[in-house]
Amino acid sequence: MTALIIGIPFIGAFITYLAGRKNERAGDVLLAAFSCLVFVLSVLLFFGNGAGFDLDGILGFGLHFQTDGFRKVYALVTALMWAFTSLFSLEYFQEERENIGRYRFFVLLTLGATEGVMLSADLMTSFVFFEILSFTSFTWVIHEETREAIRAGYTYLFIAVIGGLVLLMGLLLLMHSAGTLRFDLLNEAVRSVSSGSGKREVFAGAICILLGFGAKAGMFPVHVWLPKAHPVAPSPASALLSGILTKVGIYGILMTSLTALFGNRGYGLVILLLGLITMVLGAVLALFSVNLKRTLACSSMSQIGFILTGIAMYLLLTSYGSEEAAVTALPGLMLHMVNHSLIKLALFMLAGVVVMNLHELDFNVIRGYGRKKPLLMVSFALGALGISGVPLFNGYISKTLLHEGIVEGIHECGNLAGLLHAAEWIFLISGGITFAYMLKTFLCVFVERNEDAAKQAEYDEDKRGANYLSTCVIFLSALLCAVLGQPFVTLRLAAFMTGNEEILHFSAFSLTNLKGGLISLTIGALLYGIIVRHVLMKERRYLNRWPSSLDLEEGFYRPFLTGFLPFVFGRIASVFGENRILKPLAKGVVFAGLLIGRVLVTSTDALLVLLHGTIFRARKARRIEENRPGFARVFREEVMIGARPLTQTLSFALMMTCIGILLVLGTLIVLMVMH
Repeated sequence: MTALIIGIPFIGAFITYLAGRKNERAGDVLLAAFSCLVFVLSVLLFFGNGAGFDLDGILGFGLHFQTDGFRKVYALVTALMWAFTSLFSLEYFQEERENIGRYRFFVLLTLGATEGVMLSADLMTSFVFFEILSFTSFTWVIHEETREAIRAGYTYLFIAVIGGLVLLMGLLLLMHSAGTLRFDLLNEAVRSVSSGSGKREVFAGAICILLGFGAKAGMFPVHVWLPKAHPVAPSPASALLSGILTKVGIYGILMTSLTALFGNRGYGLVILLLGLITMVLGAVLALFSVNLKRTLACSSMSQIGFILTGIAMYLLLTSYGSEEAAVTALPGLMLHMVNHSLIKLALFMLAGVVVMNLHELDFNVIRGYGRKKPLLMVSFALGALGISGVPLFNGYISKTLLHEGIVEGIHECGNLAGLLHAAEWIFLISGGITFAYMLKTFLCVFVERNEDAAKQAEYDEDKRGANYLSTCVIFLSALLCAVLGQPFVTLRLAAFMTGNEEILHFSAFSLTNLKGGLISLTIGALLYGIIVRHVLMKERRYLNRWPSSLDLEEGFYRPFLTGFLPFVFGRIASVFGENRILKPLAKGVVFAGLLIGRVLVTSTDALLVLLHGTIFRARKARRIEENRPGFARVFREEVMIGARPLTQTLSFALMMTCIGILLVLGTLIVLMVMH
């Protein structure tokens, strides 16, 4: 069963692509069919006794898979999201057919790779499939091939490549010190490391793993791709990027924390700091946003911060020997992963309805679009109430468990009480900001009237916004937010994932637990009434008041890579200026590196042009035959121009790989010297 769940999407990708070239409708149907088939298999795995399996001898390590409660749940959530977004795609891409074959192909490849990560039994297996999905999902970001999409694709690819290489370095360090990457053996292996240098090597490897997986999760400071990739990607892809691919990164961080770094206080403090920054920064960015999908993207960043804070509290509580870690923090973070996935599935598909009807995302343009669409209004309200942590909806229970974990930490973690008191208020305030920006979004789209009366009348004429299938899929995904808000359902799911039935006795609606949620909701209402209505709006128009100078990518990363690094290396090179031996040697190394790099880049471009001409986007032979253009014109117009986005970005990826390899080697050399 496990092998079928992972393998069928890879096979289906090629079948769907080939069928789609003959008949586009067949390609659409096959995408939905293969996704639904994987969902059915995941349901059978969830309720059955399917076992993992090993493929020894691959890549020198082998590939290893395992099924337990948590893995079964996330294999099912992954398949559910793919099935629903594929069904929604039948309408979403009905008019937008450009690059649809490429999209279907890479969507199914990404499904197989994501299931491979979620069912992996060791870090190397996770890494292999993690790298596959990093490159296959990149095509979603550049799907529309606009200037903004290509730029966002560069950012996504930069983070993916550098993050993957840093992750690989972490795995090598951990393998060298512990001797294994198997999740079931890592804890004991790391505990057996007795030397100080070995422990430092484990910790250094864990930090690299945190940054590598954190890049995909959208964790600060490697979050810059997330707010830019979502607005330009198709809405079904945005739902998957936000709901599932960020959880792939969280999965790696979580499994490393549960095994290799179990009970490590220093590692817990690092994750706590990054989690709190990610949580509040994402919430503030979402509050300031005036773009529907950007708001949801920044919201995802904030919710990842909530989950990271839960991982941190689990590590800190276990480092102090508290049993409450397994009763509050662990089930809380696992539940919030599931809840956030399902909430963003509904909300991004709703954003997709807006996009395919209006082709706009700006709040001032789409204002009032959903006033006369009751099913869409109810669906959005269910998702908004869930993510805001309102009682009786799914986000409330998971956020309450996370909050309870922080409170337990204040009582159990002694000298960290002051820090955790501050963390609690950051947690509550971030929850309040979440309610404020979701209230802002809901009122803008579904309650307020558009300033243009004619446009509002046009919006009101369409009572549904989507066909029956799309509406049904959206409503069912939103309904899950209400179902999982009931303790008798949610707590049993938590017990199944953690294997700890003590969570069944958790009193979710006690006055003490309700107090935290009500504090956040009160803060959110005040923020909406004061900040949103009087600071972020002027004359009933939403304003983007976020300073462009605070863009981390434009303000730091790009200047660092294009300005600071060349300056530093230039100064280093000047040291060799008068040395008759080192200067020619340095020039020779640089020349050889440039030559090899250019050959590799040119070869990559040529290969991609060839692939594009035969597979990706070449026009049908019939059209070329009718026009009878010369070969040079066909090659230039049909292949080179169409392939440019792919060739440019893959060349960029190759360049980033070279930079990343140098970074890895340099760090390893420094560690060897220190050792």
